[in-house]
Amino acid sequence: MTNKRAKQPKPDWIKIKLTTGDNYQDIKSMMRSKTLHTVCEEARCPNIYECWANRTATFMILGDICTRACRFCAVNTGLPTELDLQEPQRVAEAAEGMNLRHCVVTSVARDDLKDGGAAIFAETVGEIRKRLPLCSVEVLIPDFLGDRDSLAIVMNSNPDILNHNIETVERMSDRVRARAKYRRSLELLRRAKEMKPEIPTKSSIMLGVGEQWDEILQAMDDLRAVNCDILTLGQYLQPSDKHLQVERYYPPEEFARLKEEGMKRGFSHVESGPLVRSSYHAHEQVKSAAGNREERSVIS
Repeated sequence: MTNKRAKQPKPDWIKIKLTTGDNYQDIKSMMRSKTLHTVCEEARCPNIYECWANRTATFMILGDICTRACRFCAVNTGLPTELDLQEPQRVAEAAEGMNLRHCVVTSVARDDLKDGGAAIFAETVGEIRKRLPLCSVEVLIPDFLGDRDSLAIVMNSNPDILNHNIETVERMSDRVRARAKYRRSLELLRRAKEMKPEIPTKSSIMLGVGEQWDEILQAMDDLRAVNCDILTLGQYLQPSDKHLQVERYYPPEEFARLKEEGMKRGFSHVESGPLVRSSYHAHEQVKSAAGNREERSVIS
């Protein structure tokens, strides 16, 4: 006999548009030819069809095996067997082939590496800049187990945006994430601003894992306390029966309310909606955040 709850049916507003035209196929072929991974595929992102149709993708470096096993994430876990030193160059070649204006680079967690893979992140930023000097580069990094030197390596590569996700509210963090700590993530974002105040920072919260409304607002306050600039809010979707079940589906109007709450707290941009993910509309986020920062500096 099992006490497992029945799954909640997905509401009507959780709809994924399937678009598999030429752009989608071109990007898929390019990734295969360069033997690259994307978080779009590995994490089963619901926006992969829309984003690939628009010729945007989030590269996932450092292989496709994560050393952690977070209870919300579909990426393979285990012990990585290699480090591909040519990967930064291939990512840059693919970005050039796609003629990207904004490139997002993320990774699996590599706790087996002394620097957590920071040097590969920095080299990837550099290689993209060589081939696409007008392309903005966003990095979505793990916490490097709190190692300050690893963070400094990434920050010194001067990405256009430093992204690190707290993922959930403080009370739920240990249940949802593996090894990552809520306060350590906030400290990483604080240090990033301390090292390079001019580089915007960004974080993300997924909703529906058991958090309360006031806890979401507190997480926003915690992010603003470390001067986080950009916030994304999206609905958690269970990747498989082995992962956390969805506790609640938030309707679009509540995401709209949360966007208002975020903007009131001083974020330069808040992307909030059921299918929003950390890199969703990333290029638009950059432009919106820059515009809001300029407007606020004029007012002040």
